[in-house]
Amino acid sequence: MSDDELKQMMPNVDKKFRCGYVAIVGRPNVGKSTLLNRILGQKISITANRPQTTRHRIIGVKTTPTNQVVYVDTPGMHLGGKRAINRYMNRAANSSIADVDVVIFVVDRLRWTEEDDNVLQKLEQATGPVFLVVNKIDGITRKESLLPHLQDISQRRNFSQVIPLSAQTGEGVDRLEQAVDELLPESGPFFPKDQVTDRSERFMAAELVREKLVRGLAQELPYSTTVEIEKFTVENDVRHIHAVIWVERDGQKGIIIGKQGKQLKRIGEQARKDMERAFDGKVFLQLWVKVRQGWADDERALRSLGYQDD
Repeated sequence: MSDDELKQMMPNVDKKFRCGYVAIVGRPNVGKSTLLNRILGQKISITANRPQTTRHRIIGVKTTPTNQVVYVDTPGMHLGGKRAINRYMNRAANSSIADVDVVIFVVDRLRWTEEDDNVLQKLEQATGPVFLVVNKIDGITRKESLLPHLQDISQRRNFSQVIPLSAQTGEGVDRLEQAVDELLPESGPFFPKDQVTDRSERFMAAELVREKLVRGLAQELPYSTTVEIEKFTVENDVRHIHAVIWVERDGQKGIIIGKQGKQLKRIGEQARKDMERAFDGKVFLQLWVKVRQGWADDERALRSLGYQDD
């Protein structure tokens, strides 16, 4: 990239401009995606109060006049999952640790589990500084218990920073961002200043449909669904999107469709509204539900459905 192109991307670039990659890691359901969305000020990663909502590695870019931070949101590192999709998610998370400038290790309030120990072990691969972020502090009723907990977990590794915060409310997030900014290397930007993610609208559309499935049907179908976009076209500023919801068994199809199709209609309406907000335009969304037996434990099927190692 030429100097002129860089200046067009970031007019205020000078020798003190900083840019770098920051991986956000942790076990499932600790609030990694909520934290990324809070930092960016918009929704890039889907969220739900269910483990393993995030399945892909997603980049979110925040650019200011003095720096550009490329955050990498990762699936939760977990134990026990033996299917191909579990192996894919763990690979996506593990591969994000090395060769980034900062790692943010997110844990949940006063809890420390075997899966947190697993993440801590994986962090031996990290070549840059590691921040420990204690998330969801807004949910701690006995605030006096926080300090002893922070002192205890600080002994587990020589963390560069230990930062309590709430990704939900924003408390403490500014402190995290400031600490990250100070450790970024001097560099020109990697992305145009108005780009906020590396993912396409097609990918985001599939994720928004899946988010509604996870939020609405996680008890009935915890990990048995995925979404494939078969058609994505723009005509007269209207996005026409045809999406297939894949399930593993015939019985799951009926659960998603619901009585007289009401469940599927509700999922479609919620997803369409989120898409129109995200894409800033009108969306025409059609959904189908189909059965593909064993897709979550078939490496070839996963690749065809977009689960490919970056």
